[in-house]
Amino acid sequence: MNARDAIVVLNAGSSSLKFSVFADRGTELDLVARGQAEALHTAPRFVVRDAGGGLLAEDTWSAEGRNAHEQAIERLVAFTREHLAGYRLAGVGHRVVHGGPAYAQPVRVTPAIVDALEKFVPLAPLHQPHNLAPIRALLQRLPELPQVACFDTAFHRTQPPLAQAFALPREITERGVLRYGFHGLSYEYIASVLPAHDKRAAAGRTIALHLGNGASLCALEGGRSIATTLGFTALDGLPMGTRCGNLDPGVVLYLIDELGMDTRAVEKLLYQQSGLLGVSGISSDMRTLEASEDPAARFAIELFAYRIGRELGSLAAALGGLDAIVFTAGIGEHSRALRERVGRAAHWLGVTLDADANAAARGAARISSAASRVAAWVIPTNEELMIARHTHALLMRTAPKEAT
Repeated sequence: MNARDAIVVLNAGSSSLKFSVFADRGTELDLVARGQAEALHTAPRFVVRDAGGGLLAEDTWSAEGRNAHEQAIERLVAFTREHLAGYRLAGVGHRVVHGGPAYAQPVRVTPAIVDALEKFVPLAPLHQPHNLAPIRALLQRLPELPQVACFDTAFHRTQPPLAQAFALPREITERGVLRYGFHGLSYEYIASVLPAHDKRAAAGRTIALHLGNGASLCALEGGRSIATTLGFTALDGLPMGTRCGNLDPGVVLYLIDELGMDTRAVEKLLYQQSGLLGVSGISSDMRTLEASEDPAARFAIELFAYRIGRELGSLAAALGGLDAIVFTAGIGEHSRALRERVGRAAHWLGVTLDADANAAARGAARISSAASRVAAWVIPTNEELMIARHTHALLMRTAPKEAT
């Protein structure tokens, strides 16, 4: 790669395609543009803005006709050709939620690898099919364009076997039924920038709290994942926007045996109708719940904070102590009230927040008091940049050497 190369990062959902464009500046990758194609199945809209927020491109089209993701890819390819004329599109990096037991590092995509990743769709049914859709579209449209798959599970493959195992018969475990963990790209980014903010926390025992519509915690020791709250699928651990979090398996049996629900109905309930939305009956959005005076909204928030506090204790036990906690992702970065609740719950672990620092936190900031034994930070995550870095590094390793 050279100083005029660009990398596109894609994060595809069921009805949207978010993307960022990074330019290779030699020492770092700089954001050039970001945008999304949204409402793909109803009223598709394509919008791109530059790094400062200025509008670069906008388009709408009919949802009828061909595959929605393919149409979005066509707009993105056209945008890169028109607006990135000064750059060479060197590659595309993709967020892929599940890499299973086989993929512990980013990989250069081939049709065979996409076929292998299809096998993990049952482990991430709301994410994996949509992550793979633009990869297949680009393989057909631009087969010569390098593509790199970056996995949300990969960062957690450093966990010891005990942290990955369920207490199930060996023959089931050997089929790949393990605790995989997710949000790995976010945690990897936090681990990569933490030394610049707090060397002690980076070298020691830190719990990162990725709190957004999807939520989890990760125990980091020396920047490596030791344990996490998410497991075999993205349903485990904390309650989330619409997902239930940790659930007694007997509840699933009850839903089937006593309420007559089939597997698809149970799946919809646990993935789309539970969490903050299900408990409150109002919204999955923390901002809406915090603005509401409805007791059900307050209860949903309190349950979320309570469960975070319990999981913090569990991961501190896995680490054998605690040096720091780091809040990140949408809720973690922006909800001072939720951070204050979690700080109170974690006081017994040695966390004491500074109320003024917590209220004023913008961007990366230390929010613990001077007397706090455990440091507390807010650090914005950047999964897109992490994917761009992985894509850049892999393309650099696999680029043909010039003749001498």
